[in-house]
Amino acid sequence: MTELYNTAAPKKATNLSINSDLLRKTRELNINLSATLEQALREELSKRKATQWVEENRTAIQRYNDFVEQHGCFGDEFREFYC
Repeated sequence: MTELYNTAAPKKATNLSINSDLLRKTRELNINLSATLEQALREELSKRKATQWVEENRTAIQRYNDFVEQHGCFGDEFREFYC
């Protein structure tokens, strides 16, 4: 499976605007802003890439589902359990 992004890429300083009260409260709790933002962005990127993959493969997925509905799954005759 390919990586979502290059984890070895250098860090880059970025200016952000954030709610001042939220910033104050996170700093009071010593929350690492960079690490927290990176984690949130990784999760969002992963979610959106998964959605993008489903959209790009919707036709193939539907064709496969139609095939299985019509013909069954490969190896069904060898399966020893039943649903």
